[in-house]
Order: sequence, then structure tokens, then C-alpha cells
Amino acid sequence: MYIKIYETDESILLTVCDRELIGKTLKSNGLKLDIDEEFYKGELADTTQVQTALLEATTANIVGERSVDIAIKCGAIDSACVIDIGGVPHAQMFCVG
Repeated sequence: MYIKIYETDESILLTVCDRELIGKTLKSNGLKLDIDEEFYKGELADTTQVQTALLEATTANIVGERSVDIAIKCGAIDSACVIDIGGVPHAQMFCVG
């Protein structure tokens, strides 16, 4: 999986994406998601690194079966909040407060 961290004084935006999805465009039911290399392709990360990054982030875009599964297992997102775009799970995380 790839993770990429965008950090400002107020927030930490994290992207998490399964490796094989980089550069693809997903479409389904009027939705379109470009998995742009510039936005999503950061450092390769293992499960532990992804979990740690998710728990430190204030916002996250998560794409792919493995990536979304890790986010659910570590409690960063609820499975009910996952949508399917072109057969690929996608979720967004926002921390409030």
C-alpha cells in the first residue's frame, strides 16, 4: 500500500491506496475517482505503518480492499461508511473536534 501525508499547522491529510490502483480511474453510478499518482503515491507502507498514520491523521482518503480493511480494523472508519466505486471500496475519514 502507498501512504502520503499532507501536513499543515491545523491538520494532517493522509492518502492510503492499494498499490495496484495507482493511475486508475474508477467509475460507477455517476461517481468517478481518479487515483492520481501525484496525489496518492507516496511511500510504501505495511499494515502497522498504515494503522499508525491513520490514527494520527485528521482527514484521510482511503482506496482499495486492503487499505479500507486496515482502516476498519484499527477503528479509523466504520464499515457502514464505505462506498463502492467500480467494484473498489473507498472511504473518507474526518476527525471532528
